[in-house]
Amino acid sequence: MSLTSASKIYCPSITEYKRRLSREVKIGDLPLGGLNPIRVQSMTTVDTMDTLGSVEQTLRMVEAGCEYVRITAPSVKEAQNLLEIKKELRKRGCSVPLIADIHFTPNAAELAARIVEKVRVNPGNYADKKKFDVIEYTDSSYAAEVERIRERFRPLVQICKQYGTAMRIGTNHGSLSDRILSRYGDTPLGMVESALEFLRLCEEENYYDVVLSMKASNTQVMVQAYRLLVQKLDEEGLQPYPLHLGVTEAGEAEDGRIKSAVGIGTLLEDGLGDTVRVSLTEAPEAEAPVAKALIDRYTTRAAAAQPIAEAPEVPIDPFQYHRRITREVLNLGGQNVPRVMVDISRLSSVEYADLRAVGHLYSAFLDKFQMNDLGADYLYSGQRPVPFMLPNGLKEVVDYSAWLDAGTRADHFPVLTQAEYAASGARHPELNFVFHNLASLTAPALDQLRQDATAVVILYTDNAHAMPEIRRAFFELLAHGITNPVIINRQYPALTPEQTQLYAATDVGGLLLDGLGDGVVLSTELLPERPKEHWLTTLDQLNQLSFGILQAARTRMSKTEYISCPSCGRTLFDLQETTAMIRKRTDHLKGVKIGIMGCIVNGPGEMADADYGYVGVGKGKIALYRGQEVIKKSVPEEQAVDQLIELMREDGRWVEKELVEEPVGA
Repeated sequence: MSLTSASKIYCPSITEYKRRLSREVKIGDLPLGGLNPIRVQSMTTVDTMDTLGSVEQTLRMVEAGCEYVRITAPSVKEAQNLLEIKKELRKRGCSVPLIADIHFTPNAAELAARIVEKVRVNPGNYADKKKFDVIEYTDSSYAAEVERIRERFRPLVQICKQYGTAMRIGTNHGSLSDRILSRYGDTPLGMVESALEFLRLCEEENYYDVVLSMKASNTQVMVQAYRLLVQKLDEEGLQPYPLHLGVTEAGEAEDGRIKSAVGIGTLLEDGLGDTVRVSLTEAPEAEAPVAKALIDRYTTRAAAAQPIAEAPEVPIDPFQYHRRITREVLNLGGQNVPRVMVDISRLSSVEYADLRAVGHLYSAFLDKFQMNDLGADYLYSGQRPVPFMLPNGLKEVVDYSAWLDAGTRADHFPVLTQAEYAASGARHPELNFVFHNLASLTAPALDQLRQDATAVVILYTDNAHAMPEIRRAFFELLAHGITNPVIINRQYPALTPEQTQLYAATDVGGLLLDGLGDGVVLSTELLPERPKEHWLTTLDQLNQLSFGILQAARTRMSKTEYISCPSCGRTLFDLQETTAMIRKRTDHLKGVKIGIMGCIVNGPGEMADADYGYVGVGKGKIALYRGQEVIKKSVPEEQAVDQLIELMREDGRWVEKELVEEPVGA
């Protein structure tokens, strides 16, 4: 794709931070899009019929930073009660705009549109149907279905226009209708077309107070869908509507935050997005601070960023995942999963027990190491090589001078500066690392890399606009046919652990989603006055973060993945408690994806690519799924986890948890 071609790129600039200028949409007294700040929002979890409970939770959410509050209205009675909630909030001096969340029930949407400031509809289940059937549509039958849906949707558009109510047309990857799936498949294009069918009618009715979203639990699909949506709006001459960003069913705790940052942060880096909702399986007031932390990074980005030269061509497809083709060097590149390197270079000494922080557990009783699922692949020890033999599977990288001094050691490889690499000298016969940034990728440096089958690049940047500069460096490698593997290095010297988590997930995850990168190494500043235990904790966090980013970007599955919804007034069981219980029983099942959905609206569709599903279908009743197929329809809640495990056992996916001796230093 050429930046100078007639087809506009999906974002304002691939290298310069420049926010997409969207149409301004009025939502109560707080406009969205245009030149307004990126807004924060979340959704209540209290039963909508509980007026005071909904009001109290809304007030807590606003206090936490929510600028819009969404409330589910699954039927007419909940839609009607939005009026009581709104009255009580206004009585208490709270003017936060309210958004009604609608699935399946057009009559509830039409009522809510007369009460609240905005309604959200899902085109996959608003007057359309989802039965997971394979249906063959002729062109005429397909067109007839589209027209039927348009006529059912038209009254809502006219009511919104009359009452000055905004609307979000929110496509969810997991709830595409059979009709859309039959024509476009389970794809980003299908998600986009699902929304555009509704949007075209809005424009025909001269109604433009529309916000769009393309949510998915799969971060690759989510990012591709938003990018493609922007591209299609431009191609069809439609208005540049504001975008609501979110990774649906992101989960809880660290995994939920990492996954959200990979998806949302990648789009924010490209200047896309006008409002953010982080979906965590936690109290809704916990979501706003995470969203705000992601957004705040861009308030000074344009001023702080160093200029990056535009690429004459964009040598990747931003709408479809393709991993960069690389030569294999030892266990890096080629078909190997991306590797994790941990920087221990600032530790003054390293003992056996310290390797626990990088996933290699030492047992003094057995005098041997055991690697867990998050065992690092490489250690970077700088000038101080580890003074003992490393466990099997762990390799060491040291500065070039230290490598020369140490002599030949198994699994011991040098890393060279650009000057050291340019000079002729001793090399490891299998693997040599070399530091590079965008500026150092000169013609001679590229020629040297091209001719060296042992070289792996460690790519870094000091630019505040970090991800785009590293991406631009990848473009340089691609343009010149350089196939050496690349380790992405990001350093965060003065951030909190929470900021490091979100920023690294954005910077590294955004590259991985585009198929760029064969490994990751994250660094933070280790100050000598801090005790060693503090830095071992930091290294443990960075190691877990690295694996978490690789998993969230769908490039290396190293642990169980939980696709759990953030709960709302529709939820039929305690999601946080149930998720914790399922995690406790299953967190050793490497690579298995389990969907935990509070109700049938959020499942099975929203757990689109889960291996197994646990879905609330009634008070105290659970449906268990294998993929998209319901296996058990009405399991008592107290038996559901055991029966879920039994289902995995039948499929040969279940393994018992091993009892591992607690290592030294625990």
